[in-house]
Amino acid sequence: MTTVGEFMTTRLVTMDGNETLIAAAQEMRDSAIGDVVVTDGDNVVGIVTDRDITVRGVAENMDPGSTHLNQITTRDVITVSQYDDAVAAADLMRTYAVRRLPVIDDGRLVGLISMGDLAVEREPQSVLADISADDPNN
Repeated sequence: MTTVGEFMTTRLVTMDGNETLIAAAQEMRDSAIGDVVVTDGDNVVGIVTDRDITVRGVAENMDPGSTHLNQITTRDVITVSQYDDAVAAADLMRTYAVRRLPVIDDGRLVGLISMGDLAVEREPQSVLADISADDPNN
């Protein structure tokens, strides 16, 4: 069995839900990532992606300078353990139509696994793997 821990990234960015959309967008730009895990203290409360900022925030005419991440966060996030089967994690992504799963162990955020992470390792010849393995274009 191949585990989630073999594919997950531990290079995470977390932000408090009271941070603004601008702060999250700048962090994503500076860290060359497409998402931040939204936390309340040590608890994961959701995820915000660059697409969420665009579609749920800017396109809805929310002011990125005063809108807080809590207002657009995807909540009720499905999580996995680093010891879970990677194929089962991919099945969860498919079932719930999500591209990322926080990896939690003993109630603590330890990583994030994405569809791209799995593609790079399991289907290295796929288009998704090519895109995911490439350097950021920003």
